[in-house]
Amino acid sequence: MAGSDAFSDVVALLNYPMYVVTTVAGDQASGCLVGFATQASIGPPRFLIGISDKNHTYQVARSAERLVVHVLSTDRLDLAELFGEATGDEVDKFSRCDWQPGPGGVPVLDDAAAWFSGPIIDIHRLGDHVGFLIEPDSGDVRDRDGETVMFRDVEGMDAGHEA
Repeated sequence: MAGSDAFSDVVALLNYPMYVVTTVAGDQASGCLVGFATQASIGPPRFLIGISDKNHTYQVARSAERLVVHVLSTDRLDLAELFGEATGDEVDKFSRCDWQPGPGGVPVLDDAAAWFSGPIIDIHRLGDHVGFLIEPDSGDVRDRDGETVMFRDVEGMDAGHEA
């Protein structure tokens, strides 16, 4: 089997965590569902978030200073659908959910099981996604007991933008 086909077959087996990432630049807030994200360092703490370059959130994040990364429990799949299926080009997602201004004024979703935030310290083109490296400096765990949203929970959604 060819390399890229084999890779696609292996990736299809994975059930990785999904996150809602929010940001703000000027008076424009944005957020999206992301699956390309990972801890990148323990000391100092670093987290890498991949955002599609076709996504409204990418347009805002390019000028932003900070991101908030939200972990959702499976009982809040409605938030995953809102931030995964709607596009900020057409919809004010924040008028459809409860949130509070967090660090740097970035929206923190009231119903997230957990969240963390940090300043953007580096940006890397990774192909059709752009990696935003943050240095987490604040956060909160609100629900340690629930199942968190994974790829299998959202794989049937219709994305607001092509990847």
